[in-house]
Order: sequence, then structure tokens, then C-alpha cells
Amino acid sequence: MDKLYWLDQIKLQDRTKVGEKAFYLSRIMQRGYPVVPGFVVSAENLRQFLENLNSSESLVADLPHSSLHLDVANWRQLQQVAGRLRQEILTATVPQQWVSTIFQAAREWQTSCLILRPTLAVATATPVIKNVSGLLESVFCQCEPEAIAWALKRTWSQMFRARSLLYWQRAGINLQQVNLAVLVQPVENAIASGLLKANSSGWEIEATWGLGIAIAQGEVQPDVYYIQQATGVVLEQQLGNKMLAYGVDNAVPGAFSQPMPNSVLTPDSTCLNTYVLQEAQQKQYALQEEYLQQIIALGTQLVSELGKTFTIKWTIAQQTTSSKLYITQVSSPQSVIPHGHFIRGLGAARGRVVATALVITNSQQKPEQLPKGVILVVPTIAPDWLPLLHQVAGIITEQGGLTSHAAILARELSITAVVNAKSATTLIQTGERLLLDGDRGEVYRIKGNSKEEMERGREEESGRLRADNILFPNHPNPKALHLPVTSHLPMIATQLLVNLSQPSLIEQVQSFPVDGVGLLRSELMALNILDGQHPNSWILGGRKAELLERWSEQIMQFAHAFAPRPVFYRSLDWRSQDLPSLSDRLESSPQSMLGERGTFSYLRNPAVFELELQALASVQQAGYSNVNLLLPFVRTVEEFIFCHRKVKQALLTEVSEFQLWMMAEVPSVLFLLPEYVKAGAAGISIGTNDLTQLLLGVDREQGELAKVFNERHPAVMSAIAQLIQMAKSAGIPCSICGQAPALYPEIIDKLVEWGITSISVEPEAVERTYQAIARAEQRLILAVARRELKDAKN
Repeated sequence: MDKLYWLDQIKLQDRTKVGEKAFYLSRIMQRGYPVVPGFVVSAENLRQFLENLNSSESLVADLPHSSLHLDVANWRQLQQVAGRLRQEILTATVPQQWVSTIFQAAREWQTSCLILRPTLAVATATPVIKNVSGLLESVFCQCEPEAIAWALKRTWSQMFRARSLLYWQRAGINLQQVNLAVLVQPVENAIASGLLKANSSGWEIEATWGLGIAIAQGEVQPDVYYIQQATGVVLEQQLGNKMLAYGVDNAVPGAFSQPMPNSVLTPDSTCLNTYVLQEAQQKQYALQEEYLQQIIALGTQLVSELGKTFTIKWTIAQQTTSSKLYITQVSSPQSVIPHGHFIRGLGAARGRVVATALVITNSQQKPEQLPKGVILVVPTIAPDWLPLLHQVAGIITEQGGLTSHAAILARELSITAVVNAKSATTLIQTGERLLLDGDRGEVYRIKGNSKEEMERGREEESGRLRADNILFPNHPNPKALHLPVTSHLPMIATQLLVNLSQPSLIEQVQSFPVDGVGLLRSELMALNILDGQHPNSWILGGRKAELLERWSEQIMQFAHAFAPRPVFYRSLDWRSQDLPSLSDRLESSPQSMLGERGTFSYLRNPAVFELELQALASVQQAGYSNVNLLLPFVRTVEEFIFCHRKVKQALLTEVSEFQLWMMAEVPSVLFLLPEYVKAGAAGISIGTNDLTQLLLGVDREQGELAKVFNERHPAVMSAIAQLIQMAKSAGIPCSICGQAPALYPEIIDKLVEWGITSISVEPEAVERTYQAIARAEQRLILAVARRELKDAKN
């Protein structure tokens, strides 16, 4: 457990770690409103806890597609699976250090009772969670280590109740994308508790004696007060039916009497007592006039923060010599997160940026240039847009998934991006000022240019800078991506490589703690030198020598910067429809989803491939021996043999250090790898983007299918494990360069365990991937040490 997140210290960048409930409370608390103090056990702790379970793979898998084959429509099976999963959590051991940390923090409140409130956040690729009332419930416990550990497990286990699993599936929510944190707060006896429901037509206050759990569980009919919002005048009030109330331990207020049978504490849970109210008290309103006016005054103040429509839960705590009104929950906030998001998509590239929108409704009409510093809003982006994107501050596309061209280009250039934002070009107008949140996949409209609104925008932007400076502490500009090798980084045995294409990033990235360039994307690199023309046009136009010189110089920049570290140059892999502005004067098949990609296109027209090989030979002749060739989208052994022959003809193999690798992204490689090795493949690099779409039959460009395009699907993970094992058996290295490790760092544990040779990621993912590799290796070492210790004892 790295830290606890105290409500009065939670920052914007902590939102996904602490969940929505805790985040909203913290924003209100930090604005000076009375909120019960508390701290959050982050969602990361639950993930770590699940990872250490015996069958953690089943718990963190995408259940509908996992080995469980869960059919939520089969109620009996659903109950059985849910029961097994919850039992595994409840019988596991919470790390003692975690329990001690929570206990020591809670002791500061000098309370005998705690409440653990589930607080959810959803990852960017997942729908917003709504209507979860009754899905996850608060858990009360005594402020003792054993009780805390049990209550924590009970709270976590609710994620896997039958009704929860049914909800996640029916709502289309990938369970892996649900972050469940736990808000821990002290519980004091209350004089009264209830809700304030505000809307533009009027307010409604509900109240009951004691703690609000009686209302939440439907055990009382609360008193109701109808308030005129504009004046605060009580228009009407109705006496409820309140026979019982809740208090803490045996120290319940004097108003309570006659403990009910279920007030006896069991070893595992409640520090609550339920009491029957005296008949006289049942006939009284729970709120004295003084307290009623305090709630109305609080609601009036909150309008300026939350707007006219909101709901809060409140309690009037009974303290030693006085009482105090507290807020315990905030719902439907509108301005605690400035401006309120009005479009949601998939967060494709991290960061937050405030800028003016530029809307282009037709992706086929690519402009010659774009204004500097705008947020580009466009239906989709093809690779040939890359030269235009260097000047933009952010990108919003209506189409595309996390491995779409727009997403990859944005991450390559460190530009904040949201993809699959439906109707964005219709809802947004050119000139509007937007706040783009690439972490959560949300777009916020900033209305007007008032001082207050601009200040809010700057606050959001400074929040982004603070978050990024945690990752890149030694550089004032996070977009510069300066991550020097420092002594705090642990040693790792698995090679970490970087994916690149832009020479402009070389200076910033070459000092990263990486072992080389695992993927030099030639098609994106070449767009900088082609002047909007297809390479075939250069060759047919008699400008081959000029293009060869340009191409060689580009590759040489990377070879020089990273020498003696290896650079794996992937030869061209593009489809005609990806480059609508580059006509090649040759017939193509634009209707084909896959196009004439990779090595197949070399057989059809070898001229461009031969030029690439000549460029690599020129780099070798210049004295650089660290550049290797990576063949893309290899479908057959015959294609590989053809390319291998061309490589030999270009004399590249005359340099002993040169290696010819191939991408492992077409499923046929699972059956043909031994044949490829015999034909001369010196190594493979797994491309998870294409491997996933071909195994699952899902077009990676379609953001609507984001839930189905899942690199963590058991079929994909099984294929990756098989490729790693086959490479080990063949005695060749196996790398991975798709987006999966960067998007889902939890995959890295498995990759390291299976024996991956190297992992190559985008520049922005280098640090977190480095740390993930280090943790994975340390876990393996620890597991071996424990086994040896156990064997020694036996």
C-alpha cells in the first residue's frame, strides 16, 4: 500500500484511484463545506489483492469470455460462480501492513466504529456506471485490525455478487475496467440523518432519527419537508413512520431504548445497534427547527457549487457537548468538476488540455495546414494527417478505437486525444473553448471567456501539469517527455524498448532508460519526407535517387542517436485507403478491410521494398551496424523467403550484426513459426493490435466494438503465451510491440513470467512499463525464494 488518500488532500489526477463518491466529497470538503473526515484505500489495492489470490486470473478476467464461460442468464450457474469468487476473497488474507496502516490512520479519530463506503470509478474505455443503488453497500465495523480486514474483504467481494456480475454484463461493462476504492470514515451517533433532494421546481428534505441507514434500508418512512428553493420557506411537512433507529455500540443517545435482538454484535461485523424508539418520539419530527434551518442554509450555499439539481446525504452528529451538521454523500454534481462533460469517448492519449476547437466535418478533405494550438475535431484521421498534427494541442475523433490510427499518432506525438466521441463534429462548433481529458475520455465545454471560467480552465491545465510532472519530474514541459536514467530506477533483466517514428522526438527519448528502438514505424517516418506523394510516384517520376537519399538520412538519424543500441526498422505496412492523399498510380483494392498489406505488397510491386533495403544498406555503409529489419504482416513462408532473398541481394547480411525479424501478428504464425525460423527468421515481435483483431474478428478501427476488441481475451493471451514458448523452443528472441502492454500494464506480469525477451512501448508509457517490469521480476524472484524456503523446511 503506497498511500492513503485523505479527503482534504485528493487532487484531480487522483479521481480514478479514489472513485467518484470520494472525489466529489473531497472537492466539496476542500471548498470549506462540512464533510465527515475520511481517507480512501485506492482501487489499486484491490487489484494487487486479487493478483495475489490463487485463482486471481479468473477474478480479473473479462468474465463473459473467460474460462468460466459464465452465462448470466443461467441463474443457478451465476449464483455458484459468484459464491465461489466471493468465498475466495473472504478466506484470503489482507496484507498485515495494509491493515496496520488503515488502523493507525483510523485511530486518530478516537472512534469505536468505522464505515467503509464503496466508491467506484470507471476506466476510460468503459460506459459510465449509473443506477448502482443497492449494488454495492457500505460496511460497518469496529475500529480493530481484525474487523477492518474482514470489512475490507466484504466490501471488495461485493464486486462479485451475483447481482453485480449480472449488472456489469447487462450494462456492457468490462469488469477489469471498474475501479473499486474504499472510503473509510468514522461513525458517530447521530441526532438525525437524511437527504436533501434539490431541483429547479423545489426541494425535498427527508429525515429520520439516528443514523441514515434506516432510510437506506427502507426500514422507516422518513419525515418529509417541502421547501421553496428561492426563499427557503417550508411549504409543507409530513410526519413519517419511524419505529426504529440506528446508533453506535452501546453508547446510543438517551432517546433510544429497548435494544432489539439483532443488536448483539457478531465477531465479524457490525458495531451498530438497532433500537426501538419510544412511542412519544415516534410521533415527533426528527428535525428541530434549528437543524432544519441549518440544512436549508447549507443547500442554498451548495446551489452555487452544484447547480440547481443535486442530492446530498447529511447527518447531525451527536458530539460530547454539541452537535454538528455534516455532508456524507454528494450525487449529481455539476460544477465540482468544472463545466460538466458533455461528450464521452475513449481516452486514447493521456493528459488534459484547454484550447479552442477546430471542427472539420469531412475527413477526406485534408487541409493544407492547421492553426497552432487548436483541438482538432474530425470524424477520423488517416496516417497521412501526421505532418499536420505536430501543431495541434488535442485531437477528438468520432470514430476509432484505442489502436486506431488517430490513437497511435496521438500517443506518438504526445498529443492529448479522445476517440470514438459520437457526434462530436455536430455537437462542437469551431471556436468553442474546450477542456479535453484524455485520461477519462471526456470533453468539457467551457462557456464564455469570463475570468472565472478561464481560471477554472487554468486549474484543470495545472492539474494536468502536476500529474505529468510526477512522471517526468526533471522537466518543466511534460510534452518534452524527458525521462533521464536516475538512481531510483531498479535494475531489470527484461529488455525495454521504445516505439518511434518521428525524428523530432529523438533528442528527448534517446536518454530514456531503454535498450533501443523496438519498432521504427517506417510509414509514419516516411510521411515527413514524401511531400504528399506515394513512393511509387517518386520512382516512376525519375526521382528515386532523391528519395533514397532522404530515406537513408531519416533512418540514419535513429541509428546514430541510439548506437550501439539496436533499432528495429519495420518496412512499409500501409493500405491504400489509409493514405487517400497519396496516389500510387497503381490499381489497388480500397474495398478490402485488410488491403494489400505487408510483405504481400512487396511481391506484387517490389520497387518500394527494394528502395527501403537500399536505404538500410546506405546506413550500414555509413558505419552503423545497429539497424535491423522487421518484416510486417507476413502471411506465408513463401512471402518471407521472397523478402529474405531480397535482403541478401541488398548485401545487408554481410554485416554480421544484422538480423532479419518478422512481426507475429497474422494467426498463421502460430502454426508456421518453426518453418519461418528454418527460412531465416532471427526473431519475432508480437503485434497485439493486428493479432487481436484477426483472432477475434474485430476491426480495430471501430470504437463501437471496444468491448470486444480486448487484448486480454483468453484467446489472445493464449496465443501470446504460445508464441513466446515457440520462440524459446526455437532459440530465437521474442519481443512484443503492440499497444497491449502500454494500455494494460497488468499483462506485463504474464509476459515476464512466460519469458518475453523484450517489451517495446510508446515514449509516454516508458516509465510505467519500466516499473511494471521491475515489479513483475521481483514477484517472480520472491516466489522462487518462497518455494526454496518451503522446500528447505520440508
